[in-house]
Amino acid sequence: MVTSNREPGKLMIIARPNHSSSWRANLYALLAISVPSLGAAIGFTALGAWPILPFAGLELLALAGALYYVNWKLQYRHVITLSEDSVQIEKGHYHPKQCWRFARQRTGLSIIPQRHPWESPELAVHDSRESVGIGEFLSPADARELITLLRGELRVDSASPRQGRSF
Repeated sequence: MVTSNREPGKLMIIARPNHSSSWRANLYALLAISVPSLGAAIGFTALGAWPILPFAGLELLALAGALYYVNWKLQYRHVITLSEDSVQIEKGHYHPKQCWRFARQRTGLSIIPQRHPWESPELAVHDSRESVGIGEFLSPADARELITLLRGELRVDSASPRQGRSF
């Protein structure tokens, strides 16, 4: 998903993975699975088959852990801020963990076309010293939207996948 916010002298683009379910919806799904599972486990425990209860609890704990991990991974985002004199890229989950700053006049966008129609093109913002990949988690449609936003702001360098250009 790509969103943008333009203010005078500044463009902020936020790229983040698509997700179909919120954390609250995941908790409701976990609750819907937990009630019958724990109900059956408690019933079998009452009949004397007590080893079922810890395994049911471990199963639900593993499911809760998996749902939390997936939700955490989907909070990852790239924030690209283009001002009049600089381009700043921040990457992180809930707050920036990595940050790069480039001089706007010396910054370009590299687009390496996808190898297969289902893949997204590879995008990188670069200057003469460093290159930073952006939007690797985007769908092809979202990647095209990001390219459209950045084409109006940065010079574009394209390379074919066979040439493999490095910056």
